Amino acid sequence: MRLISQALLSLPCLAASARLPPTDNCKAYPGTAGWPSPQAWAELNESLDGRLLTPTPPAAACHSGHPLFNLLACAAATKGWTSYEWHSRDPVSMIVVQYTNDTCLPDPKAPCSAQGYPAYVVNATTAEHIKLGIAFAREHNIRLVVKSTGHDFIGRSNAPGSLSIWVRHLNEISYHAGEFTLSGSGKVLPGDAVTVGGGTHMYDIYQATAKYKQTVVGGGAKSVSVGGYISGGGHSVLSQRYGMAADQVLEMEVVTPQGEILKVNEDQNTDLFWALRGGGGSTFGVVTSVTLRTVPSPKITAFFWLVSIKAKSPSYGAIISYIISQLPTLMDAGLSGYGYIAYQFPNPIPIPGLSGTIDGFVGSGVLQDKSVQELNNIFKPLKEALHEKWPGEATLFNLGFPYDSFLSWFSANYDKSEAGNHAYVVSRLLDKETLAKNTSESNKAFLAPIPITGGYAMFMVGGKGIHEAKPRGGSNAVNPAWRKAYVHTLAGASFPAFNNTARLEAIDKLQKSFQPIRDMTPDSGAYINEV
Repeated sequence: MRLISQALLSLPCLAASARLPPTDNCKAYPGTAGWPSPQAWAELNESLDGRLLTPTPPAAACHSGHPLFNLLACAAATKGWTSYEWHSRDPVSMIVVQYTNDTCLPDPKAPCSAQGYPAYVVNATTAEHIKLGIAFAREHNIRLVVKSTGHDFIGRSNAPGSLSIWVRHLNEISYHAGEFTLSGSGKVLPGDAVTVGGGTHMYDIYQATAKYKQTVVGGGAKSVSVGGYISGGGHSVLSQRYGMAADQVLEMEVVTPQGEILKVNEDQNTDLFWALRGGGGSTFGVVTSVTLRTVPSPKITAFFWLVSIKAKSPSYGAIISYIISQLPTLMDAGLSGYGYIAYQFPNPIPIPGLSGTIDGFVGSGVLQDKSVQELNNIFKPLKEALHEKWPGEATLFNLGFPYDSFLSWFSANYDKSEAGNHAYVVSRLLDKETLAKNTSESNKAFLAPIPITGGYAMFMVGGKGIHEAKPRGGSNAVNPAWRKAYVHTLAGASFPAFNNTARLEAIDKLQKSFQPIRDMTPDSGAYINEV
């Protein structure tokens, strides 16, 4: 078996503050006895053809005591700080910033140092670059991390005083029309496929495959990259029809902790092929390329829907629970997307007569290869049931917008959420039985997280396609709870920088408010990429 964890390459140096020599379980850190000499780093840089970076804190330009202080550059950093794309272009920056220990924010009044970031970065463009970086980290007992675009809600792509492998520029794309031949066995798999570098952005893959009237099961933000996304499984608005992104993988190339560059598929290195598809990011090696099955680009009817509940309605909980119980029915009819249980939630749909904030349920998503009229027909039974059960208290509105391809829809509706936040997320996968309970117990469980943020998410991204998926090799490491799940539910809590009390309170609120949902689903689990 080749399932070799990178644990020994990622443990922190517990003795760094005491300046003790490193041991097998304590990694070398800048300033410790075991830290490589400048000459050793220079030799690594030479072997990498000059691709070793000494990273600058992303917001250094905002701090007058830093050599790179520059007001114009600071303004650009401040503006870009809330953008996924801005963080993805930097070798060490992350979209969730507490994992850098707030060592350099775009706030001139705050301190700024490089202590919260990797000490060096391998700007990898080949598997050989990654192999050299891994070998150096292993030889010198240095903590090793991997970053692509920084879309990581649990901070795995950053570590202070580490060596980071930056794979963003592993982004070549090759299209295979009609068939793909597996490495090693020479087996020919029918159907179109695309091979992409491990750091390739989703939007680039969508654009490349659209030229052939195809697309892939992929992420909702432009700058999500394929490697980390697939390592957690990868849910999508297309999953309801085709399964998880990990279910589409035909072959991968990976650099292992031992420095082997391997092609993995259903016929060779099968244990790694199983593990890399859903087994967790930066766990079994560094993915340098992925070959994915493509699917015909569907026509899309995009939709928004809103259930407005009368303010202070005593039936609020019962109405919400009833809506939740109907989500599997809507999904079985073809709907997928993102819903939010709303309490004083900003109204996203400009409908006459509705206030700026609402209580109820709001959502958006896609219906594939069906018309606006068919969309209306799907919502009609729920609309009528709400009117019959709670006349004057609950009203459903829905709007549909046609797009001629997946790319045209995505280009207008990709995830535009703000980055640069301090926040934690919890999640749970909910099956049809749990969603349909509609009991006083489930009412309380589903309503519990609402006081945290004024609403929480019910991602309608499970369903038939995931339940019936047939990944190559017979199975993969995707959390088995996905194979029954319809809804991936999430709640989040934010907190200000430099406020550890607020940080701990946010964690406590999330744990307590989400525990009833966990108690209701003892045999389920969470989504590793949003947990």
